[in-house]
Amino acid sequence: MGSTRDLVIASLSAAAGAVATAAALRFLSSCRASIVKPQSLSLATNGSDAERPPKQSPFDPTKRERYISWDDYFMAIAFLSAERSKDPNRQVGACLVSQEGIILGIGYNGFPRGCSDDKLPWAKKSANGDPLETKYPYVVHAEVNAILNTNHASAAGQKLYVTMFPCNECAKIIIQSGVSEVIYFVEKRIDNSAHVYVASHKLLSMAGVKVRKHQPQMAQIPIKFQEP
Repeated sequence: MGSTRDLVIASLSAAAGAVATAAALRFLSSCRASIVKPQSLSLATNGSDAERPPKQSPFDPTKRERYISWDDYFMAIAFLSAERSKDPNRQVGACLVSQEGIILGIGYNGFPRGCSDDKLPWAKKSANGDPLETKYPYVVHAEVNAILNTNHASAAGQKLYVTMFPCNECAKIIIQSGVSEVIYFVEKRIDNSAHVYVASHKLLSMAGVKVRKHQPQMAQIPIKFQEP
């Protein structure tokens, strides 16, 4: 009699355990479905690990394939430079390059030297309508910084890679410094300032500065701090 009762209790316990396990599995499954994976931050021009070919045989005398193009390389430098910007709303980078492919200067949008990033405002708008409470009177644009950071090398006849199409004020500096070509990644006409970029196109065209949109050959350039 006792053994029969024990068997019934054991059977009921097993059934209850199975029900509980199934419920737990359903709960975990629904949790997994509701989790949104965070998006990874990448640089904006070269292939992922999955896209890269396997390592070449040490006996193969040919050069490796799918190395980065010069255009992608210099634009990636501009993107990397933009990561130094403290601007919470828009980070822009620029890279000035000689016709021989030598980097002459890099820059990003930020406040002038000696002007604290913590004491001047980064706001786009002022609650009081005071422009001095916004970033605009203080920020030096990436293009200007790249040209000024050349360590006295001449910008005349050189190429400027920039992550965003330059505004009209930057276009003036580009022209006056003698830059011969501007390669930009994207053109975004911010807020109600379309006229600024129309003027920039007009100035650069009149001055004979070549302008072209960057066409990346690779989608991403992953950067990993690890041994090669």
